[in-house]
Amino acid sequence: MLDANIKGQLKAYMEKLQQPIELVAAYDDSKKSQELKELLEELEPMSSKISLRTEESTDVRRPSFAINRIGSDVGVRFAGIPMGHEFTSLVLALLQSGGHPSKADPALLEQIRNLDGEFHFETYISLSCQNCPDVVQALNLMAVLNPNITHVMIDGALFQDEVDERQIMAVPSVYLNGQPFGQGRMTLAEIVNKVAS
Repeated sequence: MLDANIKGQLKAYMEKLQQPIELVAAYDDSKKSQELKELLEELEPMSSKISLRTEESTDVRRPSFAINRIGSDVGVRFAGIPMGHEFTSLVLALLQSGGHPSKADPALLEQIRNLDGEFHFETYISLSCQNCPDVVQALNLMAVLNPNITHVMIDGALFQDEVDERQIMAVPSVYLNGQPFGQGRMTLAEIVNKVAS
């Protein structure tokens, strides 16, 4: 799935993990599930701090996987295979879930940690979308920093029934607690300010 060059770079990044993380995979019988399984099985041996298990719960999208920090409520989920423009989102989610610090503004990070309430974000993307990774990475970071925040990246091409049901016309389309939250490029600061207001 990954070429040797990318594998080498990824392995170097995975040495920066400070805390153990667990990849929790939810598969079905599709070809995409096979591809996801391959990707996750290539990621697991890159660090002794990465473990992989299969999701038992039936109420999650398939194929998908969560990146959980062991012993915490940190949870970032990818419904689909984060390749193409979203590959960087995957790498950052692995690093940040594993305790590698973000380079974002410390005051903004503190504001995220202090957000009060339950925030369940869903972002519909397409793997060819250039604005999507900024939004996915911002929301993933928020989910890593605050246990009351969850985020799922959803590849619209794999979950077409949801796209149709929600009448999504453009990506990224972000939902918060089941309601439309925003569309198009949004910075971390813009998202935080909108949530806090």
